[in-house]
Amino acid sequence: MIGIIGRKLGMTQIFNQDGQQIPVTVVEAAPNPVTKVMSKESAGFDSVEMGLGSQKIARESKKGERTPRGRRANKAEIGHAAKAGLDAPPAVLRSFRLDDAQGKNPEIPSFKVGDVITVGVFAVGDTVKVTGTSKGRGFQGVVKRWNFHGGPNTHGNTKHRRPGSIGPGTDPSRVIKGKKMPGHFGAERCTQTHLRVEKIDAERNLIYIRGSVAGPKNGIVLVRKQG
Repeated sequence: MIGIIGRKLGMTQIFNQDGQQIPVTVVEAAPNPVTKVMSKESAGFDSVEMGLGSQKIARESKKGERTPRGRRANKAEIGHAAKAGLDAPPAVLRSFRLDDAQGKNPEIPSFKVGDVITVGVFAVGDTVKVTGTSKGRGFQGVVKRWNFHGGPNTHGNTKHRRPGSIGPGTDPSRVIKGKKMPGHFGAERCTQTHLRVEKIDAERNLIYIRGSVAGPKNGIVLVRKQG
């Protein structure tokens, strides 16, 4: 299998056999049930859809029982989960391509609906890539968003953190597309590659990945093998 859905718990440090201190990101990846299998004929490539967690569902009998507050899964989500043999639909659904990390192995693994993927698909020393959503930082200026050095702080300057001129007036008489300007910063899908699995805790469903990955604590991340 080439990946699993997990939740970033935060960062810590571990020590290897040589006594070296290694910074790691801890990802909790509970067993992921396979909810759908897509073939190359139907989707253009072989892939599987997996889920993480569970959603609330409404009570079957509303007499004497209160429906749980908050969002409940709709009938389409419940029916989709029932086909995979699940009592409640997963809170998170993601699709993984099966030919994404073939490498030197031309064989594509096969799965069926109802299979469960655990952290056991990874081993210490595996190279993985992790995809997450970076922290959203709202509307930011060019200094924080694009690392502009800003203007002088002395000699009467009043434009310390402003971008300055954004284009000539005569030619081309417009702002060039892609100009770095203030705007929304963060909350983007980011993938970090060539990360090493340093430790696997199968009992607690934890993966220790060397280095940092994008996203806040408790953010959803996709951990995939890299060929």
